[in-house]
Amino acid sequence: MRVGIVTETYAPDVNGVALTVQSLARGMVRRGHTVDLIRPIHPSTPPLADAGMDVLAVEGAAVPRYAELRFGLPSRLRIERRWRAERPDAVYVATEGPLGWSAVSAARRLGIPVATGFHTRFDFYVGHYGFGALTPLVRHYLGRFHKRAQTTLVPTAQLATELNDMGVHDVRVLRRAVDTLRFHPERRDEGLRASWGAGPDTPVVICVGRVAPEKNLDVTIDAYRALARRVPDARCVIVGDGPGRAGLEAAHPDVVFAGTRRGDDLAAHYASADLFVFPSLTETFGNVVLEAMASGVPVVAYAEAAAREFIRNGQNGIRVTPGNEGGLVERAAALGADRAVRAAMGTAARASVAGLSPDSVVSEFESIMQSLAEEHVHERSTAVAA
Repeated sequence: MRVGIVTETYAPDVNGVALTVQSLARGMVRRGHTVDLIRPIHPSTPPLADAGMDVLAVEGAAVPRYAELRFGLPSRLRIERRWRAERPDAVYVATEGPLGWSAVSAARRLGIPVATGFHTRFDFYVGHYGFGALTPLVRHYLGRFHKRAQTTLVPTAQLATELNDMGVHDVRVLRRAVDTLRFHPERRDEGLRASWGAGPDTPVVICVGRVAPEKNLDVTIDAYRALARRVPDARCVIVGDGPGRAGLEAAHPDVVFAGTRRGDDLAAHYASADLFVFPSLTETFGNVVLEAMASGVPVVAYAEAAAREFIRNGQNGIRVTPGNEGGLVERAAALGADRAVRAAMGTAARASVAGLSPDSVVSEFESIMQSLAEEHVHERSTAVAA
């Protein structure tokens, strides 16, 4: 099968969408399919193709106020020419930007079945960047975008319900995976902890992700401060980069800002911490929750997205009512100060995500794309017979 995958973000970008889409693309190649990958040009890295992938890099631009993220410029005619020359059996459009809209339009004009992915809550993000009045317009656009596809893929049943309420009715849940071989408690590194100023028994709070207003990292730091009042030598590590880093780093010089980390280095940062505090309310999923759990680190988060799906409250982590900042801060501080409970929850967290293999998720994706292609062939055959 030839599968088109269109995305505005892809490796070397470091975010959940880029990594998820890359995993799906590479997984489809491993299963013997050809992937036609369309993505924006990355300014610092040429668009290298894995074996089994054909890559078209289109013009892109930086997201306003967020230079490290890019979007693809409208490219419908170029995509149509490509797909007329070599037609995909089905197309997956992972992002809702101008490139994504162009791809859905091209697929519809050529009669190619298309699935879209809902990965990012842009309707929530605009409020954090001073454009809250645009939230209804952004939500309307997202609904309109996904209604144009045969089906929309989402990571949780909660999000499927929300899209149904927006009038998007053919929604399928495609689970997320986590690499439990890479993200593993054995990656714990006492030398790395020492570089943070932490001894073997020092509780370390960590958060991984974009350092940006929508991530509510002030709440992570508040939880760390509350823990430090109980355990004065506690430490806090923020992994990632973004537009909010400079301000937070200046305001909190005792917090370790580790910048962007990848691969085994990232895995060591997770496993070398003791508590993952994740106060974001803008996630469609939050891959970092699963990565922390796989690393044997208990998570304290709002009961949304991945935390709502995978955390069993008080057993393998802690879920707090969304928006209850005081409750999240207090529960995180109490857990951070209790070494025995932390260890038990970390062990349970690891066990609870052990079955979320990337191969099983790719298999689900493959089945969805095959069913789209087969349904389209059947519909065309029926139309011809009529």
